[in-house]
Amino acid sequence: MDSDSKKVFSIVYMVAGLSSRFGGKVKQFARVGKNGETLIEVSINQAISAGFNKIIFVVGEKTEKLFKEKFGVDYKGIPIFYAKQEFNPIQRDKPWGTCDAIVSAKKIINEKFVVCNGDDIYGKKSFKILFDYLSEEENCATLGFSLGKVIPKKGSVNRAIYSIDEKNNVKDLKEIIGIERENLKELNLTEETLCSMNIFALTPQVLNLLEEKLIEFKKNNVDDRKKECYLPVELSQLIKENKIILKLLETPEEWMGVTNPEDEEELKQKIALMN
Repeated sequence: MDSDSKKVFSIVYMVAGLSSRFGGKVKQFARVGKNGETLIEVSINQAISAGFNKIIFVVGEKTEKLFKEKFGVDYKGIPIFYAKQEFNPIQRDKPWGTCDAIVSAKKIINEKFVVCNGDDIYGKKSFKILFDYLSEEENCATLGFSLGKVIPKKGSVNRAIYSIDEKNNVKDLKEIIGIERENLKELNLTEETLCSMNIFALTPQVLNLLEEKLIEFKKNNVDDRKKECYLPVELSQLIKENKIILKLLETPEEWMGVTNPEDEEELKQKIALMN
């Protein structure tokens, strides 16, 4: 085992919610692997093969029991920890968003980490790129992808869009809601526009900054039952305040996932062709 693999680098999966677009089922548990592995297992296998050696699930009221029953506290010798994203249903219709989700795990993150979605496949090389970066650099990083490759044939997606400088440092990261092939021009976007893959390599110190942003956001939106505090938006704000540097890295992998039920079979076929 080399020296880097002995370091503790966490992989943090956001799995707090159930997708209404997936019929209320737990899409992370869709069996898409060559040997019947669930979608989340395929992703975890890729992450631990890259060197990540601590798993954190950010769960919600509807997913906590499901994930604890499925995974327990160990996966192939890698310890698993759980953080619960809570909200008061009397005061709100939904949780406070992805920034709130990652801050919910603040007490159990003591090391550099990568946070990502539990219903996406990023590829072994993508995880390795971020693992190696965290091993060598102190700044944060993220991976980008061509927007045209992630817009579904039917329906829409929400994506954070990058603006970068000459050093490939992110200048801005703006969340765009309801992107469809038919409205790209209207939104001033193209299929070549770089969007976020919703995967970020961060440090524990950034969590303190995000917590400050979250507290301010909740105070300013205390009467809004639905408004969410998005992680990409808050990271972008920290960049503009010169509090963090976020490097945009390239990956040769294809970014795959399940947004709508019809994506499940297509994903299964793609994974079958992977090395």
